[in-house]
Amino acid sequence: MTTPVAEPRLAGPKVVALGGGHGLAASLSALRRVSGRLTAVVTVADDGGSSGRLRHELGVLPPGDLRMALAALCGDDEWGQTWARVLQHRFSSAGELHNHATGNLLIVALWELLGGHVAGLDWVARLLGAQGRVLPMSSTSLDIHALVAGTARTDGTGREVETVVGQHAVATATGTVVAVELVPPDPPACPEALEAIAEADWVVLGPGSWFSSVIPHVLVPELRRALVDTPARRMVTLNLSAEGTETEGFTPEMHLEVLAAYAPDLRLDAVIADRASLPDEGLLRRVARDLGADVTVTDIAMDDGTPRHDPERLAHAYADTFARGRIGPWR
Repeated sequence: MTTPVAEPRLAGPKVVALGGGHGLAASLSALRRVSGRLTAVVTVADDGGSSGRLRHELGVLPPGDLRMALAALCGDDEWGQTWARVLQHRFSSAGELHNHATGNLLIVALWELLGGHVAGLDWVARLLGAQGRVLPMSSTSLDIHALVAGTARTDGTGREVETVVGQHAVATATGTVVAVELVPPDPPACPEALEAIAEADWVVLGPGSWFSSVIPHVLVPELRRALVDTPARRMVTLNLSAEGTETEGFTPEMHLEVLAAYAPDLRLDAVIADRASLPDEGLLRRVARDLGADVTVTDIAMDDGTPRHDPERLAHAYADTFARGRIGPWR
């Protein structure tokens, strides 16, 4: 196997992408094709699977979403794709290692050796030759609590609701999510993430599980203020289809309305939506316009019929949007 060769960094804007899980991985896989100055800011509320076990056993941040972001930033050459597979590999056994992801163990080992979350993630990125930086949104593990309509008690409006605790439970909840909050409610934001947002040319939110991966970023007070105050332009990438579970019955414009409800001072500049996922393009454009945003409607889904973003198509959509919004040289 050949060793990685340093390549000249791509020209282009400084981009910060916020989210978690498969949604953030989709945006990063596309953004690394058009930006040589890319930072991912990742949720740290995962409480399931390998991440949950490491979080509860060792008292560390859940590494799973951070691992997925790093894998998405690996290059398309042999080195990058091999390391991406290594990070994502899960052990299968009858013992304690069963279902642990290799990348989770590597990240936690470097955290323990180096004594810092950012330093450990930077070292993993260097090992992989990652085309960008990965940061946690907070240095504190978080829990997501959601009110989900449908089952337990009454909230005074005639709807029965129950409190669902944990990112995995929220993401797979049946019923309608009425509200979400973080515990603790005022966690410290990662300083490096705040700095990256302040220096960005573009900030990208979504796609992803709306209540468990996207909205948590604006529930961190320091992050929300940074997103409001940054001179960067702000973009939302919408999901390809209704996720079911936590956003059952949501239309594309409802995602924007929920974001505005949790961050009413946050103005948007651009929204990217898949043509085949829009039941009412005109309504989406009206809602986006109220938030200050132009809408790009294009084909960004894979051709195989699965609700997945095509990295090349999404990269073209990002590049076109960045070019239209460019005023002078990138900072």
